[in-house]
Amino acid sequence: MRYVSTRGGSVDRRFSEILLEGLAPDGGLYMPTAYPKIDDATLRRWRGLSYAELAFEILSLYIDDIPADALRTIIANTYTPEIFGSTQITPLRKLDDSISLLNLSDGPTFAFKDMAMQLLGNLFEVELERRGLQLNILGATSGDTGSAAEYAMRGKRNVQVFMLSPHGRMSPFQQAQMFSLQDENIHNLAVEGSFDTCQDIVKAVSADLGFKRQYSIGTVNSINWARLLAQVVYYFAGYFQATTDNSERVSFCVPSGNFGNICAGHVARMMGLPIENLVLATNENDVLNEFFKTGRYRVRTSREAMITSSPSMDISKASNFERFVFDLLGRDAQRVAQMFGTELPRYGQFTLEEHAFAQIASYGFVSGKSTHADRLQTISDTWERHRMMIDPHTADGVKVAREHLRPGKRTIVLETALPLKFDEIVRQATGQDAPRPPSVADLEQRPRRCRVIEPSADKVMAYIAQHCNC
Repeated sequence: MRYVSTRGGSVDRRFSEILLEGLAPDGGLYMPTAYPKIDDATLRRWRGLSYAELAFEILSLYIDDIPADALRTIIANTYTPEIFGSTQITPLRKLDDSISLLNLSDGPTFAFKDMAMQLLGNLFEVELERRGLQLNILGATSGDTGSAAEYAMRGKRNVQVFMLSPHGRMSPFQQAQMFSLQDENIHNLAVEGSFDTCQDIVKAVSADLGFKRQYSIGTVNSINWARLLAQVVYYFAGYFQATTDNSERVSFCVPSGNFGNICAGHVARMMGLPIENLVLATNENDVLNEFFKTGRYRVRTSREAMITSSPSMDISKASNFERFVFDLLGRDAQRVAQMFGTELPRYGQFTLEEHAFAQIASYGFVSGKSTHADRLQTISDTWERHRMMIDPHTADGVKVAREHLRPGKRTIVLETALPLKFDEIVRQATGQDAPRPPSVADLEQRPRRCRVIEPSADKVMAYIAQHCNC
């Protein structure tokens, strides 16, 4: 399997190369040259596999430069009941006759990001050891990515993590989960700005090829193909739990801000998983909902971006969206470079031609948005009717999923985080405190390590140069 950039500047790269590189040198995102196609016989064979076995079968289709035995061992050491709480790893819970929830938040940081980040940490450690290299990971988080990355990388040999987060815009639990880590290889930088500001800085640093090479900068955001690839697995796992044979089709509803989680569903569908619709749910920051309904992509300014009660989706520039547009436009890298590269203003927009917009339906995408009032109502209703407590992002998914139900078709909503990470809104909606494991009973009272920093790529680069092990 070889990989190319969505903007055409990098071709014929192998998995281990793009694993450590993250963003392509031309600013594009790496994509496989083609999606492996899965036939019915293969689906039948995969149906009875454990999660780790299924992950190996899928990942080995895309990874041919890590020995099979080594890859199998890495995956087996990642997806264990000890780390994820059950033998199923991603158990499916039936909400009612139409909707099920796929549990993705039983990992170390109680968020779906653990599903990919735990694997990424193990891949990094093995590959860096093999090459005798150091890696400085630069990431941006709106909440859950940061803690998942830091818990996956803490104490790892040859890895330093520099994580940018929007100062004061994460939930109290999310802040405490990240900032309480005392590991010397973890650096938390709270940026005075929005998540989009943090994301812009990561891209600016990655675009400085001299600095990137000198300081061995890598990424763990979903712009890293390896992380998105790991997420493809749980679409197959969810499908097999929800169906009895491969003639059935299901829809997946995905709360989405940065388009990474649902982009993994797009990859699974392109491979041949029988997905009816990919239902994208946004909050009030509805850039993606607007695109799928109108064909217009209009990035919001920092002033326009709203602070909501589902903060991990307070994103107006969806980094992984470029991957889907690359496929939608027939992999026309020149066109993608014009739309997402230097010719697109920092807060720009584009509108698809009519024929391109008409093609969206063939990829199964539909969308909707949810508001604060919707979240409260959905959390309350789910608690009252089903005695299930859900977090606000999952509530966005459930609300939008109900708008797109089709007779006889089941929808799987991807759960995003445990309710304890957003205790204030959950208490407001249900009158109950979210259950809290004993391991994090005193989390908010623990000592913290965090530095507030100006929204400047130069400032971030200076900090990395001063604190990295180079």
